Amino acid sequence: MRYTDIAIIGGGLAGSTAAAMLGRAGISAVLIDPHRDYPPDFRVEKISGDTQVELFRRTGFAESVLRQTTFGGENWIARFGRLLDKSPSHQFGFHYHSFVNAIRAEIPGSVQTICAKALSVSTSADRQKITLSNDETVSARLVVLANGLNVGLRHQLGLQRDIVSAGHSISVGFDVTPVGRPSFDFPALTYFSERPSDRIPYLTLFPIGTRMRANLFVYRPADDPWLRELRRAPVTTLNAALPRLKRITGAFDVSGDVKIRPVDLYVHGAVRQAGLVLVGDAFATSCPVAGTGTDKVFTDVERLCNVHIPAWLATDGMDAGKISTFYDDPVKRDCDAWAAAKAFDFREVSTSTSPYWAAQRWARFTAWSAQGLLRRLGRQFRLEPNFLGHSSSSSSSSSSSLSSSST
Repeated sequence: MRYTDIAIIGGGLAGSTAAAMLGRAGISAVLIDPHRDYPPDFRVEKISGDTQVELFRRTGFAESVLRQTTFGGENWIARFGRLLDKSPSHQFGFHYHSFVNAIRAEIPGSVQTICAKALSVSTSADRQKITLSNDETVSARLVVLANGLNVGLRHQLGLQRDIVSAGHSISVGFDVTPVGRPSFDFPALTYFSERPSDRIPYLTLFPIGTRMRANLFVYRPADDPWLRELRRAPVTTLNAALPRLKRITGAFDVSGDVKIRPVDLYVHGAVRQAGLVLVGDAFATSCPVAGTGTDKVFTDVERLCNVHIPAWLATDGMDAGKISTFYDDPVKRDCDAWAAAKAFDFREVSTSTSPYWAAQRWARFTAWSAQGLLRRLGRQFRLEPNFLGHSSSSSSSSSSSLSSSST
């Protein structure tokens, strides 16, 4: 049996970040994940905006990790085939597995990594027991469940998953290449839907290395024939849905696989259990369209590792009263509430034909047009309406928790 203070189950973005932060703080921890190197996975593909980048910097190792991503300093914003603005941006593109593996490289040697699957967890107000697939057992004061969408352990622990919005949105990822020229004219692009009936909030294009990556977001059922057509004939399907897109991009091809990921919104109840805490998607999912996934992950992990775990370890036991302080943390609660509200507001502003949301749409694009004009005249004003809440610096998404920003 291995003994530790903190056992982290799941080595994705949340779990690996927690392991690196705890190790740097000198806290005894182990990371449990079946993969020594995180495998390719279609999830978050960029972080952007001052808010997300600042949250990541609070981990203490952002600078070294971000050096391994592709930085973009300008993002074009367009609709109806018309360029609205060339907005300064702070966005960093990456493949999710590369980003997670870069974070794993920051985990100190004092943190043991166990390449195995957690088969069962038993909890108490004192110590927790984890049985692994390699016949090992881990005893920990606290279990941090960071295993994303995997539900087996949560079912075993009696955690109830409440579906907030089934099939809320779908994220699509693919590479694009220009036809007849070496590169696109824009460094990065966010192109908004031309018609609410298309149920497309926006398409975002951004560089990862030498490639231009596309993240398309749609509000459609997972069995919609339109998605099959998109996979079969992506260029034709995109041109039909966004007919004036080519005025900005020029002719383009889609290369490689088209990845499609449906997203359900859910939150877990009955989580205030002794010895166990849930972070990231293990606790509640967010909508990639709204771009709040990394905000939630970094907020969860930062509050847990910088504030709550040090306080919990200072006294004996790990009862439910201690665990409740994490879920009651006002910073976490505000972030969770903002992300949940933004998921539904973004869908309404993208698809609703009601007078209110139509007016919101036009106000948004009128403001961007005015801001672009003022920028060209050398005047700097922030005119983007902030009806979607929180900070305008984190206003959209880039796939796969997919999290990014259109500004």
